[in-house]
Amino acid sequence: MRRTAARTPWGRIVLAAAAASASVLVLAGCGGSSDAGADGKTEITLSMQNPDVKTADPATWAIVEAFEKANPDVTVNVSGEAVAEHLQKLSIAAQSDTLPDIFWVYKSNAEQMQESGLLLNLAPVLDELQLTDSFPESTVKNFSAGDVIYGVPYQGLLTGLWVNKKILADNGIEMPKSYDDLLAAAKALNEKGVTTISNGANQSSFSVWSFLTMLERFGYGDKVDGLLDGSVAYTNDDFLRLYEHIDELRKAGAFPSNVSTQTYQQAVDQFTSGKAAMLDAGVWASNAIQQSDVASNIAFWQGPRFSDGVGEQNIIMNVASAPFAVDHKVANDEKKLAAVKKFLAFYYSDEAQQILVDNGQPPVTTFQANVDATTQSALKAALDAATADGVTSPQSQPDLLVPTPVANAMYDSIYGVIQGQLTPKAALELVQKAFDSNRQ
Repeated sequence: MRRTAARTPWGRIVLAAAAASASVLVLAGCGGSSDAGADGKTEITLSMQNPDVKTADPATWAIVEAFEKANPDVTVNVSGEAVAEHLQKLSIAAQSDTLPDIFWVYKSNAEQMQESGLLLNLAPVLDELQLTDSFPESTVKNFSAGDVIYGVPYQGLLTGLWVNKKILADNGIEMPKSYDDLLAAAKALNEKGVTTISNGANQSSFSVWSFLTMLERFGYGDKVDGLLDGSVAYTNDDFLRLYEHIDELRKAGAFPSNVSTQTYQQAVDQFTSGKAAMLDAGVWASNAIQQSDVASNIAFWQGPRFSDGVGEQNIIMNVASAPFAVDHKVANDEKKLAAVKKFLAFYYSDEAQQILVDNGQPPVTTFQANVDATTQSALKAALDAATADGVTSPQSQPDLLVPTPVANAMYDSIYGVIQGQLTPKAALELVQKAFDSNRQ
């Protein structure tokens, strides 16, 4: 497998001349204009949101390797950058109609590309491959516009708070259920010098997954359409209560003292080394947790319920992550189209879905995976939490429903309060300005 070097909405980007010049170079490897390599194999490009896919996304890497072994006539050229750089690169490629063959992209960006005719309609492809019924109905709906299916699920997005039950028990704290329970636990742990929730804002400002779920507990799903068209303000009283709760957690000492300089990976290390009671993350952290000394003491918590929340509180974020999309020009190349179909058929086969599970990811199809209760106890804890009696899930994670600048503002607003850099009111205003700018 050969690898090549690989958030702003594509139609609204303004770049400095130097950045634009540099982009010309990286875009040379972005589009999929050649259908065969020197060895006669059909080549397809897969562009990802990680600069080192082999290390950062072993599940995808393993699937690609297995696919190439099963299909020796196809070479998958994998490239990637960090999320912001990746999305910026895609927005430039979209403007010049030089998108990669297959690529990871935010739902909101994919919708804009689809509206401009830049994406392959996957509905007939999925029907031909008999895959449509392999996905949950909500997944198909989430990546559809009328009769057009513009995306397919990359991985599952099952998020929450990993909990070290031993730390809680050693400090006389029961497993929390409500926000009041969490706040009381944070105060008690802080008195003992123990971090409650491990987070890392440095180079990973998106790592606020549990707080995005909390937004849903204050009515985000019912408000999002109004937020986008301007009929609802982000600076509403419901969201203000949530941000005030986040500020209360900060004052209670819930977060690491070095949260502003700590990266997400360092936050994981803090938790797996037994120095934090909880970790804000998702199923992708299960392998690291499983391989650590804390594995036998782990629970997975959907997060706190709020007595002053809005709507359903017994929810967990268990949705399709940002989708894979396919460049519309793939349809013009018979060999490339055949290779892409082969890749999609393999990616959503039972074999590949089990590869996801073996690498700590839930299946994205209806496939019933084999999860070892001993060697994959962390992953099983997360899957059990997602299927507990009465628990429901939103259709999508809040940041995936808005343009990239708004999503970035949401991350910055939450971390701004966590770090004490923004008041709750100022944090809401930051996001509101992003919504307002997006509509101009």
